[in-house]
Amino acid sequence: MRQAGRYLPEYRAIREKTDFLTLCKTPELASEVTVQPVDIIGVDAAILFSDILVIPEAMGMHLEMIESKGPTFDDPIRSQADLARLNTEGVTDRLQYVMDAIKVTKEKLAGRVPLIGFSGAPWTLATYMVEGKGTRNFDVIKQMIYTDPAAAHDLLRILSDSVVDYLNAKIRAGCDAVQIFDTWAGILAPNDLEEFSLRYIKYICERLETNGAPVIVFAKGVNSLEKLVDLKCDVIGLDWTMDIGDARSRIGNTKALQGNLDPCVLFAPKEKIKQEAERVLENYGTGSGHVFNLGHGILPTTPVENTQYLVRCVKELSPKYHR
Repeated sequence: MRQAGRYLPEYRAIREKTDFLTLCKTPELASEVTVQPVDIIGVDAAILFSDILVIPEAMGMHLEMIESKGPTFDDPIRSQADLARLNTEGVTDRLQYVMDAIKVTKEKLAGRVPLIGFSGAPWTLATYMVEGKGTRNFDVIKQMIYTDPAAAHDLLRILSDSVVDYLNAKIRAGCDAVQIFDTWAGILAPNDLEEFSLRYIKYICERLETNGAPVIVFAKGVNSLEKLVDLKCDVIGLDWTMDIGDARSRIGNTKALQGNLDPCVLFAPKEKIKQEAERVLENYGTGSGHVFNLGHGILPTTPVENTQYLVRCVKELSPKYHR
């Protein structure tokens, strides 16, 4: 979950010399910050450094990453007519820098750990494209789905096809697993969740050419786990608001589970970190099928030594649950 970032001094040193999008688009730099958490924290997999919004940017939307405000589009999609502005042909070709970063990263990793690639889910991408920035109320995107659902569905279909092409290209380039993030799935009412989010994740999962690469789906804030069981994926990610043991009993053995420590636990004293890590392991129980992870992205002010300690705790504690 967002392994590389501002909590690492080594990452900040690189960011002082370049802006965020240039970092994403420079394969050597992107690979360097991808490998940093493997070398510094000791995690068991690398997550390719990129951003979910490279897809709409490759469609011609002007993306700015403003440090205090987050991602901003100055030309948001607000109507059916606006969809005509999107350059939907050859999107993955314009993201070749991502594939180049995968190649360089695989060389640096040299088989030490697997490499995970990711994409935003269509609903989350559409939310940013329509709102134009981060938001608390999501009133603009919700106005679209309620007053012009045809335009919303057209946008989601366009994004779904692009995500399929993008993730397939990542797998061909060397990613050992791929993850689909639907960060804003939890803002939708149950019927809307099915119509505007899960329908399109299902579409993507059924069209991935995985060649054995596991597919992870993380739909933040979605408590209706039974709706995720039928997705053609291998792993369901859980945020920290869910009990992983309850999730396991509801999902069964058809999917592995990924999660789900509260990221803020990493601000606690070491004894509390260990206690909470073991609580997650204990709640999942014995047997395979658990990828220990944070329940969302690591926060910028997280102490590095606490993150290193968590990883050591998991490696020390987890064997007794996998006998």
